[in-house]
Amino acid sequence: MTVTGTEQQVPWDLSFLRVGTAVTAGLTALAAPVAGLLAGWDAAVAVLLGAAVVTFFFALSGLVIAWAGRHGDAFTLPAALGSFFVKILVLAAVLQSLPADGWVHRRTLAWTVVAGALVWSVVQQRWVWTRRLYYVQPPAPPRPQPPTPPTTGGSPPPPGSAATRG
Repeated sequence: MTVTGTEQQVPWDLSFLRVGTAVTAGLTALAAPVAGLLAGWDAAVAVLLGAAVVTFFFALSGLVIAWAGRHGDAFTLPAALGSFFVKILVLAAVLQSLPADGWVHRRTLAWTVVAGALVWSVVQQRWVWTRRLYYVQPPAPPRPQPPTPPTTGGSPPPPGSAATRG
């Protein structure tokens, strides 16, 4: 998108991060104790860690895409795909580096990341569907007209008088 001197560049809105973080925090507050009671406290830690990883990854992607979008709309898709590829590599490396019987339950961590990514996707979709997003910048609203001063001749002639019959 080329911006001339008279156009204003629309800032990228990252308010979905606040909503996604709140939804993730609420679901994590419910899921971590349940996982701890059902599968052990290493599973509860995995739920907490998985929720933090997903939140961090989505926030990082949002910031990278917004940064790319400020430099040009054509950079947003490569930024999104590139950040996704890097995140998958980092997540795979982290999951492989964790010991099988360590302080965090790897399978619960992996499923938490999958569930968290689905939750964040739904949050983003709902956020987009309920927003007024424009393809082009809408025109500025019209300026209010100043009130016209009253005439000094007094009140207008009544209807049907000689002044109005012409």
